[in-house]
Amino acid sequence: MTQNIAKMIDHTLLKPEATNAQIEVLCSEAKEYGFASVCVNPTWVAKAYEMLKDTDVLVCTVIGFPLGASTPETKAFETKNAIENGAKEVDMVINIGALKDGNNDLVEKDIRAVVEAAKGKALTKVIIETCLLTDEEKVRACELSVKAGADYVKTSTGFSTGGSTPEDVALMRKTVGPDVGVKASGGVRSAEDADKVIKAGATRIGASSGVKIVQGLTADSDY
Repeated sequence: MTQNIAKMIDHTLLKPEATNAQIEVLCSEAKEYGFASVCVNPTWVAKAYEMLKDTDVLVCTVIGFPLGASTPETKAFETKNAIENGAKEVDMVINIGALKDGNNDLVEKDIRAVVEAAKGKALTKVIIETCLLTDEEKVRACELSVKAGADYVKTSTGFSTGGSTPEDVALMRKTVGPDVGVKASGGVRSAEDADKVIKAGATRIGASSGVKIVQGLTADSDY
């Protein structure tokens, strides 16, 4: 049970003040609990890769984080660099302003730049920052992510005005269908929180509380 949900968790440390010692603890916990990945800022990718290269735990990093306001070309370079350093999953933040402007071509170009840079080398997740969007914008962001070839859509950076909600996860799942992943991130801090977003359609969870989540599972948990 615990192992099943652990394999859905990206064990996350994205604080700007994260230290080498804290990254080492993150990777050690990921190995101990069998999490899907560790999610770290690009500067820590090589370190995490070295610690995890002989395990099943992958290295995930973030691109254009947390604002999403860099250019598609910059995001593509950042993606390639992260992959060279050992990243197997990349979570990119969309150009939120472009989405709100209705500039769908730029949003798609932005996502596609990362997807193409990662193609065949790393899985891509698109952070749409749901807390800043209307439902129409959430749907459009998901549709553009699918059109650009992303593997996942993801709710949040955890650095804006709010995180994931079961309602947003359900809307995203309805929009992308069964073949694209949905990652709930931001505000998932307990086994109960995880249960809610999984039931809403999440197939991956981004959390800094991964250990607390799996330790909170009971014998009669569904996972």
